[in-house]
Amino acid sequence: MQNKTLTERVFHAVCFEGIALIITAPLFAWLMGRTVFQMGMLAIVLSTTAMLWNMIYNAIFDRLWPSNRVKRTAKVRIFHALGFEGGFILIGLTLVMITLGVSVKTAFIMEIGFFIFFLPYTYIYNLAYDSLRERFMKRRAKKVAMAFAENHDK
Repeated sequence: MQNKTLTERVFHAVCFEGIALIITAPLFAWLMGRTVFQMGMLAIVLSTTAMLWNMIYNAIFDRLWPSNRVKRTAKVRIFHALGFEGGFILIGLTLVMITLGVSVKTAFIMEIGFFIFFLPYTYIYNLAYDSLRERFMKRRAKKVAMAFAENHDK
């Protein structure tokens, strides 16, 4: 399987964050008794930060555990999701406190809520993405092979 390009990493991150933003902004506004605007702004700040963290974390993860040498088992995917979310909790806690002007305790409770949402979301999203990517790459390789064969049959 080919390594991911920077363009693909950006695509992966934008799709991940875009879907999450559509779900989380209204949900957390309702849960926290805040306006959709407030939670939307927080979601955008967290989303932008998470996008950068996603690209950095996944580049490091793929370098240490390349998909062509390490099978992406459930255990590996759970390790991946826990590592990503654990790192982001540390970053997000500070951003929640600054953006909403809340205490460490309130920010931590919100982060737990985000974690409860994002842990399974991260697992499911990456499982689906990798599955779709593998199918796409196989189709692309098949088309290239067919085109190559056609050109050499002439």
